[in-house]
Amino acid sequence: MYARHVSFNLKPIKREELTQMFEKDILPLLQKQNGFTDEITFVSPDGRQVVAISLWESKENADRYSRETYPEVLKSLARVVEGTPEVRGYEVAVSTIHKTAATR
Repeated sequence: MYARHVSFNLKPIKREELTQMFEKDILPLLQKQNGFTDEITFVSPDGRQVVAISLWESKENADRYSRETYPEVLKSLARVVEGTPEVRGYEVAVSTIHKTAATR
């Protein structure tokens, strides 16, 4: 299992717009992607910082999304995001939700 970690700052007073955008536009798009399994989005108490973690069956699935669909998502997010989102990838070591454990 693979995770994409995206962090960014919100423009002032854009939290509700971000929530609506995720529910109406971004999540349906993610759910159509091969290998997508889950999305968890966190917003700081002051409503300015966001961390979005998407879980994928494999790095290849996440990379395909990054190349083919994420540019479209970025265009949508431009209305609410301040600056450029930072994207990082991780191998998932443990997930109780998906009953995943690292194999060694």
